[in-house]
Amino acid sequence: MEKLLRDLLLSGGVSGYEEDVARIMTDALFKVCDSVETDNFGNIIGKSGKGKKKIMIAAHMDEVGMVVKHIDEKGFIYFIKVGGINDSILPGKTVEIINKKGDHITGIIGTKPPHLMTAEEAKRPVKYGNMFIDIGLSSKDEVLKIIDMGDQIIFEPSAGILNGDFFYGKAADNRISCYAMVRVMEALAKSKDLGVEIYACATAQEEVGLKGGKTSSFRIDPDFAIIIDTTVAGDMPGIEGKVSALKLGKGVAITMIEASGRGTIVSQKVRRLILETARKNNISHQIDVIDGGMTDGAIIYTNRRGVLTGILSIPTRYIHAPTSVFNIKDINSAVDLAVKVIEKAAEEL
Repeated sequence: MEKLLRDLLLSGGVSGYEEDVARIMTDALFKVCDSVETDNFGNIIGKSGKGKKKIMIAAHMDEVGMVVKHIDEKGFIYFIKVGGINDSILPGKTVEIINKKGDHITGIIGTKPPHLMTAEEAKRPVKYGNMFIDIGLSSKDEVLKIIDMGDQIIFEPSAGILNGDFFYGKAADNRISCYAMVRVMEALAKSKDLGVEIYACATAQEEVGLKGGKTSSFRIDPDFAIIIDTTVAGDMPGIEGKVSALKLGKGVAITMIEASGRGTIVSQKVRRLILETARKNNISHQIDVIDGGMTDGAIIYTNRRGVLTGILSIPTRYIHAPTSVFNIKDINSAVDLAVKVIEKAAEEL
């Protein structure tokens, strides 16, 4: 696994706490952009090229996770969720609490064991409010020496090759797209002058309201935008093709519509541009029509007077879980298609 991809997957960055990821993205973008800066919201914005027209690439940095809410007298830590996490995946998971010094404190999410539940309790799913984190200390005073209220909590970092082209890692949503964006800028830096300004924006707080996409697009005011994100793969038990036909290893997913229209509805003009570019360049691709979930595209394409916006999604299994599975070939096709679409868009703007 390439070092940049691994570093991004292993880093911690719950929404609003993206500093570690931001440092990695800043260093990576400095190598492939003319300039890089951090805005007031915490977005990292790399810029290359010159011209009257502007093209924006966006990939969000943040991951779903938790934040410390309360520490009881026995030293058990209670938390709130940040972003969409299914409570059922939490019991027994290993997490890391990142304190203000940057130290990572290992903990285990605990809950009342089934052996001690009443018959009525056993019938009901355990809610996260009834869970706690055990870090192996026995009092509130001990815990407060190393942890404060408001500290972020991430799932145990992981990254590796599962088998062949199948990779796994924490926070694949959306670190694999941050990695892809850097590679796009690297490829564009080697290509001919496109006569446009290109902005690579690693956005903050996407998982909790597409916030970084809103502030960065208002500032940049692009003429065209490409969002790179992940999407739910359907090639696993329990998911029918009519729900999701996306498969790992079959190419980037070209999104047509998100959240049944509550998110981005990609314009016919942009659909044709992306589809024709994919076919002309023989880039493996799939079509994504999403009932639920949306990307930064939903807020960027409504910016100011409206922005022509396309969405390239990387199919991923187990999104918003402690570890996800993805295929490196899908990242490669996302990079290839983004580069070709940007080159084509630059000609037509």
